[in-house]
Formats: sequence, C-alpha cells, structure tokens
Amino acid sequence: MDEAGVRCLPLPTPFAIGPINAYLIEDDPLTLIDAGPNSADTLVELARGLATYGHRIEDLRLIVVTHQHMDHFGLVDILARRSGADVAALDLLAPWLSEFPESMDRDDAYAEEVMAAHGVPQDARSVLRAVAAIFHGWASPATVTVPLHHDQRLALRDRKLIVRHRPGHSPSDTVFEDADRGMLFAGDHLIGHVSSNAVMTRPLDHDARARPQALVTYLESMEQTRDTALEVVLPGHGAPITDHRRLIEQRFSMHDQRCNKFEQLIARGQPSAYELAQSLWGNVAVTQAYLTISEVLGHVDLLLNSGRVREFAGDDGVIRFEAV
Repeated sequence: MDEAGVRCLPLPTPFAIGPINAYLIEDDPLTLIDAGPNSADTLVELARGLATYGHRIEDLRLIVVTHQHMDHFGLVDILARRSGADVAALDLLAPWLSEFPESMDRDDAYAEEVMAAHGVPQDARSVLRAVAAIFHGWASPATVTVPLHHDQRLALRDRKLIVRHRPGHSPSDTVFEDADRGMLFAGDHLIGHVSSNAVMTRPLDHDARARPQALVTYLESMEQTRDTALEVVLPGHGAPITDHRRLIEQRFSMHDQRCNKFEQLIARGQPSAYELAQSLWGNVAVTQAYLTISEVLGHVDLLLNSGRVREFAGDDGVIRFEAV
C-alpha cells in the first residue's frame, strides 16, 4: 500500500472485534479514513502512527467516515477541532452524527422494541439497554462539512475516490473505490477473517414502518461489490483482501447453509426468533440478544421472501414463525 500513498494505522478499541484500521492517504488534502473510538489510548496511538510517516494530527485536512459505528467515528470531532479538517460522510448519516448520542438513544429504544416483539425477556432487555448506554461514551457528536452522495467522485490531487453506498452491516455503510488503482476502502462492509454482522438498525430516514431487512440488503450490497473489478480491498479490521469475489461467494454459501438450518428448526414447531437463537447459540442468545436476533431475522427474512416460512403473532403477542 505504501507505493500507492496509503498507510494503514491500526488503532486500539475496547470492542471484541479488536483494532480498527484507519487509513492515511498521503495526498492533497492529507486524508484520514475512519478515526477509531473516543479514547485517550486511541488518540495517542493515532498521533504515534501519524508521526511515523512525518505527520501530526494538526496536518489532517480531510477525515472520511465509513459508517455509524463508534469504533470508526468516535474521535472525529476531536481530530477535526484540533486540525481544522473537513469531515466527509454519507449525506444520510450527517444528521445522525450531529445528534449523537440522542441518535443512539433512539436506536437503542428501537432495538428494545424489536427484542420485545420477538420474545426476548424484559430482564435481558433491561441489562442490554444499560450496557449499550455505557458504550455511548466511546463517541461524541460530529459535524459533517462535506456530505457525500452515492456515485459521487471525491477528488484529491492524485486520485479520485468513488463514493458507493453499500448498506447492510449498518444503514450508512459507505465504501470508497479508487478505480485507477483497483483499490477499495471498505470499512466493515467486507472483512476477511470474520463475516460482518447485518445488524437490524433503525433506518436513517426514520421510516421504520416495516422491519428493515438488513441481511437481504447486505447480500445485495455484496453482489455489487463482487461485480466490481478490484485488486485489493482494505477492510476496517484485519488484513487486506486480495480475492474479494472468492470471499463473497464463500459468504453467500455460508448464508445459504444457515437459511437451511433455520428452516429445519422452524419446521419442528412455531418458534420465536429468540427461541431460534437459543437453539443455536444457547446462553449467547441472552448475553448478545440483539446481535443474535438480528442474525436470526436476517435469515428468516430470506425464508419469508422465498415463501418457505410465514410469520404470525402468537397468543402471547410474540411474533412466531412456521414452515409453509
């Protein structure tokens, strides 16, 4: 990557995924893609990484945000204030970032409603809501000065980055394609060593009348990425990906297998999403209820759309599924 003027700056996070990859593009303007969580350790490590290549935080002129998760944008406001850098992000994401943590409060309330509808007990929901509130400290509001639009060209002196909205892992997932170099800055859209969760999230346009089909959306986004000619994908976590088409086909196969497994479980009764999660993951379905509920509903959506199962409200008001 060095010969392309791109430096990877691994930054520590408090999350299970581990370090985040921020990318420094040594161009004009001096550009940072993603910024890590709002943490003193992360700030120190970022300053150290920049210094390795002869730069300071104050030298930054453009900070680009790939999506709305705290390990990717938490430090943006601090960096922008210190450097005077512009902040670029998807136009739909700008209000969400400016209203953080209120945006997260609304997302958490939405998640609790989803969990209640799908059978997660009240005590588990209360604990998860309290834990989520603690995480809010890893980020702060950020003001977007350069709103981006799908298919827009973000021009630097020596390159053009094509803005691609690739929702699924989150509603705001944005990747940046350097077509001349066959390079894609992917955020968490595609990660080599782990499959990105398609987390069911409150839509950015606030239209939550229908349940967002996060996994369906994510598979559609991966199809678009698969069909893009690329030499290397630079992910938000882990090592560069040099055969993105093969990796995406593996992910498609994995999701097909999971759909078949869920169809078999549903055929045995009329389970709720929470009961399906417990069948597969046991106690993890309690401690990580929303992630596992999102995983279940994503695959059930594929089954619903293909007419293989149907959903209905049980006598207890909990949404349940049965085989067709």
